[in-house]
Amino acid sequence: MKSLRELYRIGKGPSSSHTMGPQKAAQIYAQRHPEARSFEVTLFGSLAATGKGHMTDVAICEGLEGVAPVEIVGNAREYLPFHPNGMKFVALDADGNRADEWTVFSVGGGALSEGENDTLHHGGEDVYSMQTLSEIQEWCERYGRGYWEYVEKCEDSGIWDYLREVWGAMQAAVERGLDNEGVLPGPLGLARKAPTYYVKASGYKAHLQSRGMVFAYALAVSEENASGGTVATAPTCGSSGVLPAVLYHLSRGHLFSEKRILHAIATAGIIGNVVKQNASISGADVGCQGEVGVACAMASAAACQLFGGSPAQIEYAAEMGLEHHLGMTCDPMCGLVQIPCIERNAFAATRALDSQLYAAFSDGRHRVTFDRVVRVMKKTGHDLPSLYKETSTGGLAKEGL
Repeated sequence: MKSLRELYRIGKGPSSSHTMGPQKAAQIYAQRHPEARSFEVTLFGSLAATGKGHMTDVAICEGLEGVAPVEIVGNAREYLPFHPNGMKFVALDADGNRADEWTVFSVGGGALSEGENDTLHHGGEDVYSMQTLSEIQEWCERYGRGYWEYVEKCEDSGIWDYLREVWGAMQAAVERGLDNEGVLPGPLGLARKAPTYYVKASGYKAHLQSRGMVFAYALAVSEENASGGTVATAPTCGSSGVLPAVLYHLSRGHLFSEKRILHAIATAGIIGNVVKQNASISGADVGCQGEVGVACAMASAAACQLFGGSPAQIEYAAEMGLEHHLGMTCDPMCGLVQIPCIERNAFAATRALDSQLYAAFSDGRHRVTFDRVVRVMKKTGHDLPSLYKETSTGGLAKEGL
């Protein structure tokens, strides 16, 4: 598995696969062809179907227009092999002659791949020798360590500074979102809710106030993402509100130190990395279970660790966080990361806290392991028809405005 630096990325929303990935691809291609007089980019499958709503065209133009003008064409009916988020870049000279064509895929979380014979290797070499959570859990139990200590063992010494930067970005997104009011961009006319949820929650007694604050924090980050603000993928932009909401709530409400929060972020990263390695975190590939479901698993594990959970209890919390999102479709209305995405972040954040509490009451023993749920999630996602995987042609998206 790659470094957690490849899972947690700081950048602008609203979509890591439709915005961050395509912009990075455009920048790479621009560097390869500084002599180009114009560019042609063809988007395939999900990228073409929801590219406008996800600002894919804007992201690609920003990556290429510093070199030459770009024409973007969409082909939503054609799905290239390997992944639904395919792109083809072509550079042209002054006479219209075409240079080399480059086909690349945005595979989720801002990551890129050239397919089965990938030569990009932007994530560097694998830094984790163990590929499943069962292996890592066994190591933790054998040596009396925590999941975060496995991260410390495998990563370089700069990982804690990087995770501190990620935590800073998460907190900033929460606080900006709580302060910003008005309508989100796009034809839905959806008003921001985080500020009013925060104010209303303040008037309730402790228990309901706590739940209301978690809603507000998740809405804050998700609304920042929907408006193209800066967020940290956890594991994607579309699910970026879940982990920050839980950690922000616990850091303020239970006064956990920054050090312990960073350890929790590392543990959450292991959960996300295992899914990314063995299945997918791309809504276009496996539906929203791979985004909000994985985010819930990550937040469940982080919360369980903060409350003193054993490696077995943490694994159980993560398993529940993902299991109870199995089959969740990715069906954004108008191709925007707004309905139902924003509310899903809020509910997944509270479900994560429920998962950690349920696991804390147990001894950590249970029948279905996290790794088995990951395998089921992958198969379920691939069995879903494409209209339920970020194409905006089925499910809630079919209902229109």
